[in-house]
Amino acid sequence: MQKIEFPPIKIKVEGLECVEIPKMMKIRQLYDAHKIEDLRTHTQREIETKIHDLTRFAGKRICVTAGSRGIPHQDTIIRAICDKLKEYGAKPFIVPAMGSHGGGTTEGQVEMIAGYNITEASMGVPILASMEVVQISTLEDGTPVYCDKYAAESDGIVIFNKVKPHTNFRGRHESGMAKMMAIGLAKHKGASMFHMQGFHTFAKRIPEVCGEFLRHAPIAFGIGLVQNAYDEISDLEACEPEDILEVDARLLEVAKAKIAQFKFKDIDVLIVDQIGKNISGSGMDPNVSGRGLNPGFEDLMNIKKIFVRGLTEETHHNACGIGCADITTLRCVNDVDWGATWINLTTSTELRGGSVPIYANNDREALMIAIRTCNGIDMKRAKVVRIRDTLSLEDIEVSTAYYDELKDNPEIQITSEPFDLRFGEDGYLVD
Repeated sequence: MQKIEFPPIKIKVEGLECVEIPKMMKIRQLYDAHKIEDLRTHTQREIETKIHDLTRFAGKRICVTAGSRGIPHQDTIIRAICDKLKEYGAKPFIVPAMGSHGGGTTEGQVEMIAGYNITEASMGVPILASMEVVQISTLEDGTPVYCDKYAAESDGIVIFNKVKPHTNFRGRHESGMAKMMAIGLAKHKGASMFHMQGFHTFAKRIPEVCGEFLRHAPIAFGIGLVQNAYDEISDLEACEPEDILEVDARLLEVAKAKIAQFKFKDIDVLIVDQIGKNISGSGMDPNVSGRGLNPGFEDLMNIKKIFVRGLTEETHHNACGIGCADITTLRCVNDVDWGATWINLTTSTELRGGSVPIYANNDREALMIAIRTCNGIDMKRAKVVRIRDTLSLEDIEVSTAYYDELKDNPEIQITSEPFDLRFGEDGYLVD
């Protein structure tokens, strides 16, 4: 791991004595809570009913993709897929399909999916991991289309991925099954080539790559899923290869309608406890924060300052997106694997996502500075919001300055009396 030890820092911030850390209160934001209760049964029923003639897979080596995105119960679903294939005599195996994530190395990608309990022991099938790719086609603009070598040499590939709004562009196909082919299965080399023309080209080129895969790669079938605002799976569909683009686009519209967002728009300081690749490709989702590396999200929220406290365990010290924060802490910057982070960002060409924000020596200092540097606010009644991450917006904390605005909102419940944020002797929040 490539870490840099940043030193403690002493700065004098004029006017800090005018800042008061506000009392907070807990609230619950209410969303559509529908979810699939029995994922194993649902997954296997989808395969049985949507995929014709499963006996054609008998004796065939079938590749199942496992990505880096945080999918709840991903191990349950992939195991269900593999077991169903084996039931019909197939010989399934799993490949990590995540572009350059995991530090762009075989070992890093195996470690990443192992963090989701996807191992040979838990899945009951081999995991064939390599960064080697083969070129299967070329787009009209000259971009080579690459595919993981093990997947390309298989008798069939199951394209499995969640479908969600992307964090850097808008289009009919964003994050989903089509992108799994364009970037996930392309590994580090292919992902780098695809990103070279910039995110503004993705909406056009992702379905083009999908078309090339359908013509030149042995696609068996697709499985796409959508998560609700509570980070549970609400929709999961299997589809034949020729239906992948249609299902991918339809599920994206479902996902956009179900994404968790704030029930209010104005925030002085947003405290984000953790960011990570398992939360969003950008560490924290600009569809929630309104803060992204590319334009198109600015009108979603009015947030003056974002304070990021740390990284998720599952991100393996990859701090992609930390550059979207205004301030962080010494503890956070010293937890970053800058090598893994920069590999990810050079691949995506979004270098600003790895910029080091101003950091304070602890949480208390960072929050005080964040409030102090908000323009045009009452520093004794700041509108502060604290969330665990951008996937966790049901139970959050807001400052008491929101009380009058939220108390009559039918989609919000105030669930606590006002309380003080608790800081330890080291100045860090007591979780």
